[in-house]
Amino acid sequence: MMLACLLIILGAGALAAMVAARWRPAACRSIALAAVLADLGIMLGIWVRGGGTRAVDLAWIGQFGIHFRLEIDGLSLLLLLLTFLLGAIAVLASWREITRSVGFFHCNLLLTLAGIAGVFLARDLFLFYFAWELMLVPTYFLIAVWGQQKRGPAAVKYFLFTQIGGLLMLVAILSLYFIHHRETGVYTFSYPELLGTALAPATEMWIMLGFFIGFAVKLPALGLHSWLPDAQMEAPTAANLTGLMLEVGAYGMLRFLLPLFPRAARSFAPVAMAVGVAGILYGAMLAFSQNDFKRLLAYGSVSHLGFVLLGIFVKNNLALQGALVLMIAQGLSVGGLFVVAGVLRERIETSDLARMGGLWTTVPRLSGSGLLFALALLGLPGLGDFVGEFLVLLGTWQRSIPAAVFAALGGIAAAIYALRLVQAAFHGPNEYNWRFADLVPREGLAVGAMVAILLWLGLYPQPVIATFQPVARALQNMQTAALSGLQAKPPVPPRFARR
Repeated sequence: MMLACLLIILGAGALAAMVAARWRPAACRSIALAAVLADLGIMLGIWVRGGGTRAVDLAWIGQFGIHFRLEIDGLSLLLLLLTFLLGAIAVLASWREITRSVGFFHCNLLLTLAGIAGVFLARDLFLFYFAWELMLVPTYFLIAVWGQQKRGPAAVKYFLFTQIGGLLMLVAILSLYFIHHRETGVYTFSYPELLGTALAPATEMWIMLGFFIGFAVKLPALGLHSWLPDAQMEAPTAANLTGLMLEVGAYGMLRFLLPLFPRAARSFAPVAMAVGVAGILYGAMLAFSQNDFKRLLAYGSVSHLGFVLLGIFVKNNLALQGALVLMIAQGLSVGGLFVVAGVLRERIETSDLARMGGLWTTVPRLSGSGLLFALALLGLPGLGDFVGEFLVLLGTWQRSIPAAVFAALGGIAAAIYALRLVQAAFHGPNEYNWRFADLVPREGLAVGAMVAILLWLGLYPQPVIATFQPVARALQNMQTAALSGLQAKPPVPPRFARR
């Protein structure tokens, strides 16, 4: 039941934060931090032991084939570690930023993390959809209640995009559910049992597109991304750090789309790769033209996640490894820059780059952190983003040389907008004569943790790659088996590979 405890701790922490707010609002922060750190400690313990955690499989609504089924493998483990790390940093980053309705804020923050964790753990498609939708409401409140001046429209736009995408995915899930029953006489939402369901080519393509759109909205892919700049510009720092919602889109493609619909995914791969490359270039160009710190980061995320989409649909071993490393590194590098932007917003009440400049002499620690995260964003060797982008490009080169060339141009463009960000915010004249406090120890701890992990990923990514390798190999084996007409079932290794 250890996996269920991850969700129970977050739920109990959310309730405790709400209750504590009635007597001692300041205690809400400590409760939330303790809950997230407890889950992080559990996940680190599982990783150190090399896995060996038993799956949870309980009948929930048995007559409809719905089970409370939780399971973990290398992919889930790595993304859960990232979830709880960024969750703890989100609490630290919002320690002084959030001053009203503190209990309700931390309740929503923990429920958002519970939804994300549920997505990474669920092996029942109904439970997966339940967790997917659980993220929606608390995140809406985080933006609508604690966001900036235009938080209302941004929250509504976020809600509409993600809800429509989620409903399309629900239709696709139900279609697969009823088709499986027609063939086997069994009603089930169980992911292992739905694998290998025989589908006509046209039917498989339509159902796959339902999943793809739902995941692509959260990623977000080019054409479905317009909610992201508004949401990330208006959201508080904690909501942007729990922007692991972007990672859940990529996770859904790896976990469900590729294994469930191998033929349709293979036919659709050139289109998805083209969308990924276009997103890389489009996001980089739009990021360069922004004058707001947070909006620049939002378009930079679109560009970076284009690499992830490209790597997923290239589907060879190198590209899949690169996509996973880049998901983790992007969460840290962009998350770190959002912390910097949040600190600046708290100190000078703006994220407008035109009102910044010359901050290096005023806040050297904050400026140095911003420089390092920007260097990670542009793919400097020795930092995690470089490893992810290099592996994606190397894998793409084996599949499509033109796609690799155009994607590499996006990497060059990233250097331009990242360095422009550093120049505009931290160098040049201090025209507004800003004088304010540098990073305090609490903020320095959050920033230092992200910097350390980015360096570790850049210099020694092997433990992460080795943990993910059995999943990548299983994805390729399932793809090969399905395309050769065999029924593929996912292996469930009792332990993770670690070297």
